[in-house]
Amino acid sequence: MRVCVVGSGAREHALACALAPTADVVVTPGNPGIALEPGVEVTAMAPEQVAADLVVVGPEAPLVGGLADRLRAAGTPVLGPGADGARLEGSKAFMKRLVADAGVPTARWASVERIDEARAFLRRLPGPYVVKTDGLASGKGVLVTDGLAEAEADAAAKLAGRSFGDAGRRVVLEEGLVGEELSLLVLCDGERVAALPAAQDHKRLLDGDTGPNTGGMGAFSPVPSATPEVVEEVMARIVVPTVAELARRHVDYRGVLYAGLMLTSDGPKLIEYNVRFGDPEAEVVLPRCRGDLAALLLAVADGRLEGPPGVSADASVAVVCAARGYPHAPETGARVEGLAEAAAVDGVRVLHAGTRLDADGTVRVAGGRVVVVQAVGASLEAACARADEAVGAIHFDGMQVRHDIARRVPARAAAEGPGGPLVREARR
Repeated sequence: MRVCVVGSGAREHALACALAPTADVVVTPGNPGIALEPGVEVTAMAPEQVAADLVVVGPEAPLVGGLADRLRAAGTPVLGPGADGARLEGSKAFMKRLVADAGVPTARWASVERIDEARAFLRRLPGPYVVKTDGLASGKGVLVTDGLAEAEADAAAKLAGRSFGDAGRRVVLEEGLVGEELSLLVLCDGERVAALPAAQDHKRLLDGDTGPNTGGMGAFSPVPSATPEVVEEVMARIVVPTVAELARRHVDYRGVLYAGLMLTSDGPKLIEYNVRFGDPEAEVVLPRCRGDLAALLLAVADGRLEGPPGVSADASVAVVCAARGYPHAPETGARVEGLAEAAAVDGVRVLHAGTRLDADGTVRVAGGRVVVVQAVGASLEAACARADEAVGAIHFDGMQVRHDIARRVPARAAAEGPGGPLVREARR
């Protein structure tokens, strides 16, 4: 089987590595690290020009732009929703309205286009406050704050177009949920759903979950709090009703549905949906999946999902090495050193996220998130130790890295079952 992966970041690097054992993989446009992987080809051709038995779309923007629709119209199976389903991520207001119709538990919210509306709604909330751009913002269009004045100022900046241009001219305001965050990636074939291993992301730039929101500074899996009972509840109360509501609206959703969740004292609640593999969640979830991933994803694209993959008992940790100035104004051009030494650490893979290759072979910073160190081990502690060793070998001027990824996990043992809940019908 020939699989085309669309994208250029660490998520696509992880996908290429996971697919390569059982498929011929071509990545467009790829990156310098992906080009070094055995059996993986990198091309500058557009996805529509690549001959493939399956296309896996990594980023959200091409999905929102209708890439999956164009490929399916040409007869190519695609892992990724059409533009109608991609609105779940392309418009947070659309997503909130849909899950409200589906009866999904989520935070109180309002969609506004004027600052007076924003102030009126925020002043009715007890805090903390959440201010989100309605449109795509690469995971960085969210403010979570305890300060009413800060929330109002952020809403004003977004509505005026100063923060995120047209993506922020409508904002979604939410009541801040309190609890432990959880990411659940779910395969959907239009009718059936199956959960992949749960993960937890670290969105804040700095240790201790401080600093600005980013696209993600690291992740880990398994998550001790994601017991089989918790995952079962998420599937039954959140995921299945959502996919059923999509079907009721005649949306044939085939791809990955990423549920960002908060485990509150009242049970799991939905924070947001993304319509593709999470980043950096994919970097920790995919290495734990066993079996023929290419065949599994093709079955999802063809509407014949039978079951989830097998799941390794190993733990997986991903640590992001980010550029100076990230997330607001990343500085590019710095020389990246130590990648080979880091990759030589047992159980470690170095995934390229934002790099470029000079003619002389020098790797340089070309984006906000530069490389992701992914490590596996018999336990989270073992995986963290390997990641620490590998991160210590990497250097570039201004490198930002968190040192507490997976370090504040509760001491109780992970209780995740081998593959999560069984496949189920999502139509009502």
